[in-house]
Amino acid sequence: MTFYYVYILETIGKNNKKRFYTGYTNNLNRRIEEHKNGRGAKFCNGKKIELKYFETYLERKEAMRRELEIKTFSRKEKFELIKSSNEIEDTVD
Repeated sequence: MTFYYVYILETIGKNNKKRFYTGYTNNLNRRIEEHKNGRGAKFCNGKKIELKYFETYLERKEAMRRELEIKTFSRKEKFELIKSSNEIEDTVD
């Protein structure tokens, strides 16, 4: 079975400016390595990256739809999404 992932990376540029990048993939570990090695999106090239958030889907179409939805979010909305996910993880421990 193939899973699809929607993810948010935090990028840190040479000027220490932090920005979010949203994408989708069927292999999250490989895709993050591609970003780190300059083979991912040009947006991430030359920047430090950190995975901040991801969601898992069974259908590619649903992952693509969610990626587009998150890309319309403001920075504040993305931050709140990441924060809410981290709060859930903290309550599980």
